Amino acid sequence: MLLTRWFAASERGTYWGLWNISTNLGGFLSPLIVGYMAKHFGWQWGMMAPGAFGLAAGLVLLFALADRPEDTGFPAVEAVKTPTTDSQKPKSAVSALGDSMKEVVTSWRTWLLAITYFFVYLIRQGCTSWLIFYLLEAKGAADTAAAAVTVSGLELGGLLGGTLSGVLSDHAIKAAKSDPKVGLVGRRVQIVMAYTALCIGVLLVLKSVPVGAASLQWLVIAALGFTIYGPQMLIGLCGAELISPKSVGASQGILGLISYMGAAGAGIPLSHMQVRYGWNGYFTAMIGACVMSLVLLLPLANAKSYVQSEREGRQGKQQ
Repeated sequence: MLLTRWFAASERGTYWGLWNISTNLGGFLSPLIVGYMAKHFGWQWGMMAPGAFGLAAGLVLLFALADRPEDTGFPAVEAVKTPTTDSQKPKSAVSALGDSMKEVVTSWRTWLLAITYFFVYLIRQGCTSWLIFYLLEAKGAADTAAAAVTVSGLELGGLLGGTLSGVLSDHAIKAAKSDPKVGLVGRRVQIVMAYTALCIGVLLVLKSVPVGAASLQWLVIAALGFTIYGPQMLIGLCGAELISPKSVGASQGILGLISYMGAAGAGIPLSHMQVRYGWNGYFTAMIGACVMSLVLLLPLANAKSYVQSEREGRQGKQQ
């Protein structure tokens, strides 16, 4: 929510992507840091050290981070002026929350993104939970440790893919800003669709990688992470830009709720597919999730941001 207040649409994707690398860095570094602390100082420190670091960082942000640019004397970013009257009274926190939830749950575009997020997280969790077993059973990994090293490419590829997707979407928006008919959120959605289409191709390549070719398997899994974490990052940003700034928190909450339902779907439902139909069933489910994502995103391929819609509405009233 803070990023939508501090950065304009033409640069927001880059900064959102930089913020999002925390997911990949945490996933990659946590086992190393926790393992080191547990080995040298005991398992208790393996658990306490990450918590202590997070608490310290949170305290710094609590006292050093401003909510809005206006709070520190800077002008608002992409301010949208709304008409006010003297009769308007400030709303209570409960009333404001109700308005935000109503805006989000009545937005069909937000629900399309949320359901897409369901499938994106199913794919992501399907990779993080199942690829080690796939390498052990079907690709000749020597043991669990060797398979884990190969799967580590997922997070590193995801770091690059997530960051680059933000940069690419910003460039697409800058190129389209002169055309009022182009939806800026739609430009980001088009990047998501391109990544998702690539994900289908990489899944097919992974299935055909030779047994025992660990280095090639690492590269393909890194490419898979690249194609997964781009959509994961951008869908959240698209959801934030589709609705008013006051409702961004509610939007992210709905998206997060549905996305973790998708992550849960990578557990028992996906295991049922694997047990009943083998690894062919697993890959069919994963590719099917990609196809569903593409279908759901099609209506949003030229979606306009909240700021665009409000500006066009004001211009229409003035004419």
